[in-house]
Amino acid sequence: MSFQPVRTLATLLLCMLVTLETTAEETQLRFYTEEYPPVTFSQKGKPAGLGTEVVEEIMNRLGIRAPIEVVPWARGYAYATTTPNVGLFVTTRTPEREKLFKWVGPVSATTAHFYTRRDGQRFDTLEQARLAERILIPREWYLQQMLRGMGFNNINSVPTPVDAVRMLVAGRAPLMALDDVTLADTLSAAGINANDIVTGSTITQAVQYIAFSRDTPDSIAIRWQKTLDDMKADGSFERIYKKWLPGVTLPAAR
Repeated sequence: MSFQPVRTLATLLLCMLVTLETTAEETQLRFYTEEYPPVTFSQKGKPAGLGTEVVEEIMNRLGIRAPIEVVPWARGYAYATTTPNVGLFVTTRTPEREKLFKWVGPVSATTAHFYTRRDGQRFDTLEQARLAERILIPREWYLQQMLRGMGFNNINSVPTPVDAVRMLVAGRAPLMALDDVTLADTLSAAGINANDIVTGSTITQAVQYIAFSRDTPDSIAIRWQKTLDDMKADGSFERIYKKWLPGVTLPAAR
């Protein structure tokens, strides 16, 4: 009697068990994102934008479904740093955050600047910004963490980028720090004319990822990275990127 059929059956059963384990892991996932248009935002009560479309395409290719919720950044960040099987996007990768997450990306890139009111005081250098009365930055943003690490003690945390621009124009603070790639949409959402804002000194360039909480299985991050790499290889990632950020250079390879 040949043992080949037995070996074949055993191999099939093993593959089924691995698939079931993978499915069980993936179905426990939850994703959080913020109002950060056009990269991530809510549209008619549903998540939308570049990052959302990339995450949804990865899930489609993996054959899974997981909820995506748009929340204030600080809340999503708290979930991702304390709860297993949570994905947070798009998350700027920094040395301070490196060991907090398992990273999949990059998905997008941006440059951060200081901004002032057109009729307000100018801050042309980091040292001048350090002397500002207050700097408006969304709570738990990488810029808040970075500038505090550089010794800035004048950070005024706000819930969202829209809150930052509204407070700046209202004269609640002389300075804010935000990303350039989303500034136009943020101003539009806040009802602020772009001519009322002046771009000041550059703070940093940043690359953004899908960040999985540390207790998420390594196998999930590996599968997600491979699927994203496949999307970049077949051109689908570029099509999504250019749909939401036309004319903006794609993020460099990891």
